[in-house]
Amino acid sequence: MAASAKIIDLRKLLAERFPHPAVTTVTRLFTGLPFLDQPTGGGLPRGALTELISPRTSTGSASLIHAFIHGAYRDSYFVALIDGRDSFDPCGLDNTSLRHLLWVRCSKASEAIKAADLLLRDGNFPFVIVDLVLNSPEELRKIPQTNWYRLQRLVELVPTACLVLTRYEMVGSAQLKLVLENSWNLETLKKQNAISQLRIVVKRSHVQPDVGSQRSEVS
Repeated sequence: MAASAKIIDLRKLLAERFPHPAVTTVTRLFTGLPFLDQPTGGGLPRGALTELISPRTSTGSASLIHAFIHGAYRDSYFVALIDGRDSFDPCGLDNTSLRHLLWVRCSKASEAIKAADLLLRDGNFPFVIVDLVLNSPEELRKIPQTNWYRLQRLVELVPTACLVLTRYEMVGSAQLKLVLENSWNLETLKKQNAISQLRIVVKRSHVQPDVGSQRSEVS
């Protein structure tokens, strides 16, 4: 079967398994995480790329992904996780939460970019996460900036919030750049609500904050 035919079949399968979300005029995706929703003015912007930079391996990005999946289950929407190094560990998530997740397992960053291109074209997911935290700097430097600008143009056409997790700043087209500042240790992980210890700082924003932003459900 030709590659184009396989892609068409895959897009049909995704549309059946993950139907298009209801049309919404809400410009932000509320995550339910105060340390993220408050500094960003109500959540992650739809129709835009957001880059979240995790400078250290102990920053807590893996726990943050778990929190996002819990939020998708809580608010009844689907989330796509494009796993750039096939490193995601679903332990700690029950089957009910995982039903709201599409896990795309990649072995290298170039595969993750191609997967993001495919998913953003159809807009089936309110939330797409591209996790490149564990990909090597040498590999990531090979990604042309034109790829990121193409993804930004695609996401502008759909009501999707696309979050790219990186180890260092690299997404030139990101409308919002965030930094995950905390460094976790064993004592932090022992705490019952360790996720609340994370701190996110806005590094750059080209999106307008919502005035009087309120929580909005996604269907």
